[in-house]
Amino acid sequence: MNTPPKAPPLYPKSHLLAASGIAALLSLALLVFPSSDVEAKKTTLSLDLETPADQLTEQQDAAESTQATLNAAEFPFAEIDNSTEEPQENATAEPVTNEAATQPKASAVAAKNPNHREVVVAKGDTLSTVFEKVGLAPATLAEVLASDKQARQFSQLKNGQVLQFELSPEGELQQLHSKLSDLESISLSRTDKGFTFAREISKPNVRTAYAHGVINSSLSQSAQRAGLSHSLTMDMANIFGYDVDFAQDIRKGDEFDVIYEQKVVNGKTVGTGNILSARFTNHGKSYTAVRYTNKQGNTNYYTADGNSMRKAFIRTPVDFARISSMFSMGRKHPILNKIRAHKGVDYAAPRGTPIKATGDGKVLLAGRRGGYGNTVIIQHGDTYRTLYGHMQGFAKGIRTGSSVKQGQVIGYIGTTGLSTGPHLHYEFQVNGVHVDPLGRKLPMADPIAKSEKQRFMQQSQPLMARMDQEKATMLASSKR
Repeated sequence: MNTPPKAPPLYPKSHLLAASGIAALLSLALLVFPSSDVEAKKTTLSLDLETPADQLTEQQDAAESTQATLNAAEFPFAEIDNSTEEPQENATAEPVTNEAATQPKASAVAAKNPNHREVVVAKGDTLSTVFEKVGLAPATLAEVLASDKQARQFSQLKNGQVLQFELSPEGELQQLHSKLSDLESISLSRTDKGFTFAREISKPNVRTAYAHGVINSSLSQSAQRAGLSHSLTMDMANIFGYDVDFAQDIRKGDEFDVIYEQKVVNGKTVGTGNILSARFTNHGKSYTAVRYTNKQGNTNYYTADGNSMRKAFIRTPVDFARISSMFSMGRKHPILNKIRAHKGVDYAAPRGTPIKATGDGKVLLAGRRGGYGNTVIIQHGDTYRTLYGHMQGFAKGIRTGSSVKQGQVIGYIGTTGLSTGPHLHYEFQVNGVHVDPLGRKLPMADPIAKSEKQRFMQQSQPLMARMDQEKATMLASSKR
């Protein structure tokens, strides 16, 4: 016998109406307030700045040579320069109210007031896309760019750069402002005749600072720990480059002391200036340097007692490179596999590392030369001649017959000619005879003129005394 199915329970009519009302309210809420997870995924603009594996390897190689690579100006970007010092993680404007802070970031635009907009430039942005984010028509952008030639500087965007827009109640652009650095900002303001461009440059206060370091593994790492920037480290290496071979002479325990200029705006350090004095202790021997400008306006570095730091030649043509082969009259050639004199010194460094002229002179050759590959030969007066081989390429303006100055970049590390890897082959000749450039005693430049010796010592002695006092104070503090 089949039992008939039970009828569903009957609910009071008031309960059914209440349930229907709740369902309607939930549906409306979902339409008005969508899922925050979905909203975030829609509106967050990610900056993917990952480095390809092969580029990372090249950067690691460059780091071993203190990242001595081609100047960034050799690789221009059309719109975005990703070399900004403080890249942003996301292309979103900073929240400006408590309410904004609690809501998902919906776009790259934030408002401090209804007529103010800020955009943080993201990777791939152009001025056109930035204007679009703010809601400004292409015609407004065209008007801005046509208003003043200098207005095109707003097109040279950098990743992380902030653009501030002031709009009228009707949404028209009234002012555009951007801070290019701690010292410089640019703006455009609407007038009766269009937009007017303005630039504001803050003049920093200059004070002196002291740094001390002890080398454990490399000069660059120790200088960084001491608070010196990369540019100041390079300046120090150039100052002492006549006496210290930074490719092979640096030892653990070497020390340096530096007094240098610091640029400050509103209590914040925004840059550095010149090295005023320095001491470098290498193998227990100390070298001193003092910056001095004579009455004619010429500036050079001198020892503490007034002798010139400058010599006719610097020790090494490549900063912080590794010596891969020494001067030898009986070396076995790595490619020809036979005994052949190696009348120079090889400096191994990453491909593209700059090569500097070791002295003033005239270029006798800038071109191909047999097994040397791309080669530069420089004549220095009547007595000296230097050769630089296996270059990847020549620097701008370097050609046969041109003149070069000491320290000028003449080319870049490569593997042209008979070469097993990227390096520079460097030769040094005296009256046509090859000599070992590492063992050659370099000729001196002129010392401080006698008429300026007293004035120089009045500058030199306090600087030397301050370095001694700062070092003593620092060592005493470390023992406490």
